Formats: sequence, structure tokens, C-alpha cells
Amino acid sequence: LCCCEYVDRRGERNHLAACCCDCEDLDEGCERWLTCKPLPPGALERIADTVADRVRVPWFAGAVKVNLSLVPPLVLLPVLLHVASLHFLLGLVVLTSLPVVVLWYYYLTHRRKERTLFFLSLGLFSLGYMYYVFLQEVVPRGRVGYSQVVALTCGLILMLAALSRAKKDPGYLPIPASNVKSSHQGLPNKSVRRSSSELHGITMSGAPSGRAVNGEAKGYSRMSAEEPEGVKKDWCTKCQLVRPARAGHCRLCGRCVRRLDHHCVWINSCVGEQNHQAFILALSFFMLTSVYGITLTLHTICRDRTPFVALFYCPGAYSDYSSALSFTCVWYCAIVTAGMGYILLIQLLNISYNVTEREARLALRDNTGRRLLGGLVIDTGQYNRGFLCNWGHFLSLGSSPPQHSAEDIV
Repeated sequence: LCCCEYVDRRGERNHLAACCCDCEDLDEGCERWLTCKPLPPGALERIADTVADRVRVPWFAGAVKVNLSLVPPLVLLPVLLHVASLHFLLGLVVLTSLPVVVLWYYYLTHRRKERTLFFLSLGLFSLGYMYYVFLQEVVPRGRVGYSQVVALTCGLILMLAALSRAKKDPGYLPIPASNVKSSHQGLPNKSVRRSSSELHGITMSGAPSGRAVNGEAKGYSRMSAEEPEGVKKDWCTKCQLVRPARAGHCRLCGRCVRRLDHHCVWINSCVGEQNHQAFILALSFFMLTSVYGITLTLHTICRDRTPFVALFYCPGAYSDYSSALSFTCVWYCAIVTAGMGYILLIQLLNISYNVTEREARLALRDNTGRRLLGGLVIDTGQYNRGFLCNWGHFLSLGSSPPQHSAEDIV
């Protein structure tokens, strides 16, 4: 393949110059739109799949496909923040609508059980853009020292390092070799995402099938085999294996994870036994760095005021465009920090009671847990051994490699 050629989703050789050619669904859709006729069922999905397959950039060994979910944050975030800096009312409208749009998109992808890089792209680009605005608009004013810039940069680097660790293996259970072999034989020409999902969705003959609810695959049979501690194991019909206690099946990743907590859209990965500590560390570094950056910016823009008062009352914030942009970015950071702070608070409470997010959802569904602290935490009582023991158990996660017995893989 030359740099402008690629193999499309149908397995045919294609060229970037033909990106607007030979799309019967798009032609039919335009024709029906001009004649005021309704589109046939599934036409929009087919058009979207075709467009997503043809959006590529030239590369050495062939054109590389661009994930469309990466593009909106890179384009819309700077535009919206600059628009919000033009006037106080525009800032109020933009900063109010942004969380609503993000929550709507999360609900849409969660309902369709789709993986997306939108939230990871939004988070990383927000960090980079806020850091750029800080260096470009706040530091030149002369009220931020060199040591403070170094401290903020170190916090950002540490947060990214913890995030990189959290993106690694969360503790996936190994897939039986028979499943991998049969999946590769039966699905040779499927796309990567569909192959990954169907790879773990194939069930053996005679095994009960089920559907996923709240990230948990229903329809698995409860096994009578017990671990040395007397805790029962579960049979996962999706992965065709016996999973240990507290493990769960993620319907988005299509894998079973040891001590599954939840699937986090902000890292586009599961949070499990192997990366839960790194996830908490990344959230903690983000909170410290973000609050420190907000404080430095408000001290620079709104002098002689405390950060909390300046956040709500800063008379000279819109006197010039530079101050307005910095103040708008501060409010954007404050909204994101409040959301991440709530996530961190729930995580810390769950760790203190030794309960995972998945276990809390299942306890609410089965009405087997009790609400504590105004409903912020659901105590199942199954693994709670006291505050110190619970934190000691959490800090020891992943310290020793899991032992795989013959029962774990079927």
C-alpha cells in the first residue's frame, strides 16, 4: 500500500481520493431528503459507518483510520472557551451547557454499550489546553514565581504517569485457548471492535446464555466449587471460565476482570485489582494540581481576594480579553474538578467500607445492602473488616501475582 491507500471495512483496496465516491446509502439518503421521503431503517447507521471508515490520514504503510470521537474536543473546546470569554452571559451559557452535553453523550454511549475515546480525549486535551493558557496568559503577568510553575508542572507529570499506569491491564482473567481458536476460525473478516466483542460473547454448546445488566453478565450459573476461604466462584458464560470471588465481566471490554470496580470512560478502561491504586493516585494528583492552578490564576487575576471569593466576585475579570479567557478557564477547571472530586470521594468511601462500585450496584438491585452517609456509600457487609483493615487490603492489591489454578480456566 502507498501512503494514500488502505483496506476498507469490506476488505477491498481503496484510495483517499475516492472518499466521496461510491456511497449508495448517502446517494439514496440525499435523494429521499430532496423528495421529502423518510429514510429506510438503518440508513443513518450505515452512512455513519462508511464515513468513519473513510476518514483517514496518509501514513507510510497505508492510510491510518482516524477515530472520530477524538476530533470534537480538539475543535470545540477552544472555540467554546473563547466564545465564553467574550461576555459574562455567554460564559454562563457555555459553561452551563458543556456539562449537560457531556452527560448526554455519556448516556448515549452507555445505553448503546459502546466504547469511545471522546472522554479520554476531552480530559487530556483539557489538561494540555489549560496548561497552555496558564503559561501564555497568567505567567507573563509576573505574579507567579518560577518555583510555582515547576511545582504545577511536576504535579501534571505525576498525574499523567499515574494515568498511564491506570491505563494498563486492570487484571484481566486469561481467556481459554479453545475460545480464542474457535473465535479466530469463525470470525476471520470482522472488524477489530466487533471481533473483540464477539470473541468473548461466543458460548459453548449447552452453556446458558444471558444478557448484560449494569455491567454484569446475567445468565451465568453459580458453581458449587469453593475456594480455600469458602467463597463461591462464578461461571461466566461470556468468557467460558470460572471467575474468582469479586471478579466481574465488563460488557464494554468483553473481558472478566479481577475485583472489578467499574468501567471508567475517562481512561477508556476498566478499574480492577491491578490498576485501582493507580486510578486513585491519578485522581488525587489531578485534584491537587487543579486546585493549585486555580488558586495561582485567581491570585493573579483577582488581587487582594481569597480564591473562593474571587471565583464568584472578580470585578476586573472581563476588563480585557486575556483576563476574561483566564477567568473562563478557571471556571471550567472548577466544574471539572468538582465532578472529579465527587468521583474521588465515592471511591475513598467505597475503599473505607471495602466495597466496589459493581458490588454496590448489585446490592442496590438485589436490595441486599444498606445506605450510609446519606446514600453516598452502599455497605454490603460481606467484605467489610474495619477501616484500617479495609485500607490495608486495598494498599496490598496487586502486590503479588494472582495464582491460577486448574479451576480458573475451563
